[in-house]
Amino acid sequence: MKIAFIGLGNMGSPMAHNLLKSGHSVTVYDLSQRAVQLMTDAGAKSASSPRAAVSDAECVITMLPASAHVRSVLEGPEGVLAGIQPGVTIIDSSTIDPASVREFASLANARGNTFVDAPVSGGTGGAAAGTLTFMVGGNSAVVAKVRPVLEAMGKNIVHCGDVGTGQVAKICNNLVLGITMAGVSEAMALGVALGIDPKTLGGIMNTSTGRCWSSDTYNPYPGVIDTAPASKGYAGGFGTDLMLKDLGLATDAARSVSQPVFMGETAQKLYQTSSQNGNGRLDFSAVIKLYQLEALANVS
Repeated sequence: MKIAFIGLGNMGSPMAHNLLKSGHSVTVYDLSQRAVQLMTDAGAKSASSPRAAVSDAECVITMLPASAHVRSVLEGPEGVLAGIQPGVTIIDSSTIDPASVREFASLANARGNTFVDAPVSGGTGGAAAGTLTFMVGGNSAVVAKVRPVLEAMGKNIVHCGDVGTGQVAKICNNLVLGITMAGVSEAMALGVALGIDPKTLGGIMNTSTGRCWSSDTYNPYPGVIDTAPASKGYAGGFGTDLMLKDLGLATDAARSVSQPVFMGETAQKLYQTSSQNGNGRLDFSAVIKLYQLEALANVS
């Protein structure tokens, strides 16, 4: 299949690579020329604009940081909707608010195209391994049509309901993720301050009731999990500013339906402080630095 892929960040690049590995013809567009070059070296074609990228595409995938970026890629004289052929499905795998998704779907429908939201879970490791979970919102027939494309990039394809419900699932999942990472950070920092070896504490938590993904796969304390960003200077992974954005989406969505998110709001404040402390580009597990700084301040 001829696929246009727009957005070659930490998640988008490996996803596009897996499409190539599955035998699809992939045309890419990104503002980063280095990211584009790496993809063309792997066998993709490059395009000068979103419009050019989708001109003969049979499917379009966008993987972008925020709703404003999705809008800019879709609209305008050089946007996707200006160049896409009728009947082609647009898959947006960005993490954005459900209301924007429904608006973008309406824009696509008005031009004779179908639209599904398909945000992902699994991190950069899952993107590279092709084991992502896709949370898909859209018409069941359209979802069935694009399922083979999604299966080239992910292991679990979950149809959540109508357009927008994929994003509902994603922001709820990331709400839990942000909260649990803050909780594991708090516990690990406390344990170390009280004198226990961090690997010992991590091992106990991972075979006890405190076990969760933030502890057994992505532990925020350096050296506990060798493959976690914490053991690599918090480089790569899922950025603090992206987690802050996702928690903002969750709290905004909660306000729209008058649903309290007490722990979500607290977690949002923690990641905001972490970002303001200069950790915005580091992996979100760097939130543990807040607890370590507090410990140092108390000692002094």
